[in-house]
Amino acid sequence: MRFRLFLLLSIMEFLVGCAGTFKYYDPNIPHRGKTGFLNNYDNTPKPSVLKWYWQRWTTTFPKEDPAGAPIIPVNLENIRNPRGLTITWLGHSAMLVQMQGMNVLTDPALSERVSPVSWAGPQRYGTLPLELKDLPPIDVVVISHSHYDHMDVESLKKIQDMNGERTRFLVPLGNKEFLQAEGLRQVEEFDWWQDAKVGELQFVFTPAQHWTARGLFDRNETLWGGWMIQGSAQQVYFAGDTGYSKDFQDIYQRLGAVDVALIPIGAYSPRWFMQLAHIDTDEAVKIHQDLHAKLSLPIHWGTFKLSDELMTEPPEKLRESLQKANLPLTVFPVLKRGETVTVDNVSRKNGK
Repeated sequence: MRFRLFLLLSIMEFLVGCAGTFKYYDPNIPHRGKTGFLNNYDNTPKPSVLKWYWQRWTTTFPKEDPAGAPIIPVNLENIRNPRGLTITWLGHSAMLVQMQGMNVLTDPALSERVSPVSWAGPQRYGTLPLELKDLPPIDVVVISHSHYDHMDVESLKKIQDMNGERTRFLVPLGNKEFLQAEGLRQVEEFDWWQDAKVGELQFVFTPAQHWTARGLFDRNETLWGGWMIQGSAQQVYFAGDTGYSKDFQDIYQRLGAVDVALIPIGAYSPRWFMQLAHIDTDEAVKIHQDLHAKLSLPIHWGTFKLSDELMTEPPEKLRESLQKANLPLTVFPVLKRGETVTVDNVSRKNGK
């Protein structure tokens, strides 16, 4: 049975490479290639996911995890009356960023599963730390890329249902038409380094080292990246999902030092498969340094089982990486899901 499934997937993977002309191709823009979007610094062909699946099936199938990241209920007072720059981790890459009177959500994958179907695929460990109805009115949603654990259409629809025309959805190039077909209205798409002003905040779409697909035949047909959220006195960087590259030094050179960086620390194992697209904790610390960040907060761990490391391993590895870099643990604190950080005085409010 496993061999038949492997054979079927192999045929599918071959067919994925038989794509037609890429509609965004532009010979004057290096990252708009003939067959899809490209990274700035490393376009080594993505390792075969089938090899990884086969390895898991035959030799190193990962251990079951008893639990994900710890969860505490969101203290609703913290998010209803934020004081200064306030950031709350809702799980995975979903952060509620409250800044200058505006409420911003990053990659709000708030469903039970992150998958093309509701009955299979990576399932949430634990529950959401708040009910969706308890979110404050959302002004902006930023999406880093089209993978299901980052662009969760059902969550986006629910946010729109609750907020109507108030919410603007800022997405990478190539996603607008799809999301509008799904019923989203205030959708704006961006190429790297393009920006938009919403209220008192500026949003800049920045490069990252990654790839995209939602189906079998659309690899790299939509762009990926991070977002710099700029206020009058502070800026927050959201990395989305990325491998390590010189892009982060470029971001610092172009946009300056970061007050808070939201950096992934999970889904890094096995390295031979994940390295091009997912950083490990050593690389997360490098990005913290490249951005000259005052404070970094870890995301993309402890919520959905996406790779081979144990769900609780990334924070342990992060502490080791900080120690190797001679950095205090306080510059990259590990949060519980539902925990809130007020950045003006770097005090943590956990509702207890």
